[in-house]
Amino acid sequence: MFILHKYNIIAPVSLSIALLVTGCSESKVSQCQRLIKAVNQGTSLIDTNKGKQVTTSLQLSKDLQNVTKSIGELRLTDPKLKEFQSNFVKVFDNLSQSISTAAKALGAAKTAEASSSGREKIQKARKDIDSSLTAAATTAGKQSDVFGNQLNEYCSQSQ
Repeated sequence: MFILHKYNIIAPVSLSIALLVTGCSESKVSQCQRLIKAVNQGTSLIDTNKGKQVTTSLQLSKDLQNVTKSIGELRLTDPKLKEFQSNFVKVFDNLSQSISTAAKALGAAKTAEASSSGREKIQKARKDIDSSLTAAATTAGKQSDVFGNQLNEYCSQSQ
């Protein structure tokens, strides 16, 4: 009788442990959803805050750094999703840096005096703004589109 009770206890405990272990592993679909949600937060920030003012550009840069951090902190187990995660961290970090550079250049242009040295400051600032935003659009922006399409394709595949 003692042996029978022993197995009655072991079987449910073993089953509970097995369910707990399999229940804790997150599906590809839920990992995809979390990554896509974080990436969409970053893209939404860019779309709604096309920073034309120094303060909004600086804030956008900070917000993108927060998005970069939140994407980097996602605990993904799928190797392909981890690769996408790493790619998007780089993209949003580059965008944040480019926008910050442009914002600082815009700030320098706004404080320039009405003199020949002031005009030189403004011309330099314009070049800095153009180069940083062009770099952001051509590299990080295009990469984001490519990675986004690849992520959507990967996540739409059945497990």
